Amino acid sequence: MLTLRAALLESNNRAATALQQRVGSRPVLQLASHVGLHDMPDVPSLSLGTGLVTPLDLTAAYAAFPNGGLAVAPRSILRVVDADGDVALDNPVASERVVSVQTAYQMVSMLSDVVERGTGATVRKSGITFPIAGKTGTTNDFKDAWFVGFSSNLVVGVWVGFDQPKTIGRDAYGSRYAAPIWADFMRRATRLRQPDTFDAPAGLREVSLCQISYKRPVEGCPTYTEYLKPDDKAPSASCDIHRGTLKQQVRRAIEGLFSGLGKRIRGIFR
Repeated sequence: MLTLRAALLESNNRAATALQQRVGSRPVLQLASHVGLHDMPDVPSLSLGTGLVTPLDLTAAYAAFPNGGLAVAPRSILRVVDADGDVALDNPVASERVVSVQTAYQMVSMLSDVVERGTGATVRKSGITFPIAGKTGTTNDFKDAWFVGFSSNLVVGVWVGFDQPKTIGRDAYGSRYAAPIWADFMRRATRLRQPDTFDAPAGLREVSLCQISYKRPVEGCPTYTEYLKPDDKAPSASCDIHRGTLKQQVRRAIEGLFSGLGKRIRGIFR
């Protein structure tokens, strides 16, 4: 069993497939279309990146997370000004709400963890110290290496591969090939666009959990903050990896006793 956060950290394919099967392909395809990823295939492997996307489209799709759930359409021309200084063409941002601001921040939080202690940790090792979030991507036979990530005000995508697909090289993971390029660009770009912190919106409650077991922490647990919507369930069991105090050990034993008893009772009436 894995939490969504743990699965995302390690790019767990089985968890991604199981999640798609649980929610169904239709809502996944609908959301993909809303963020600009059109004509995705309705197949079980959709969650693993089966569909074809351009670097521009995928980067634009990620913008919905730091934008607070608002998808935006990429623009190559922002404005045209004539010789007299008059605006001949104005091309404002076109945005559409695709997920709630709370859900968007939950994704920001999980993607931030990817670069702190997951497959995207290469970015931190490259010297990036400001708040960022992102995700690596690697296709079969190492033909494509991806990293798409963002700061509070800048979204950047990097793709490494050949025009005619072929293996890039041995162990050509996104973390090894694309992430360092992304880090180098962001380090330079943020001189012009200073990043800020990712601030949690109203409507989320903060719950401290163990970083290893993803359960309620005991003494000795390295902890992190999980952000939950009102209907989201927080783990009730205590961490069973770290020892904790004597009082916490007793509480954990009692929790285990009642959990085992509950399973036996359910078995009787099954």
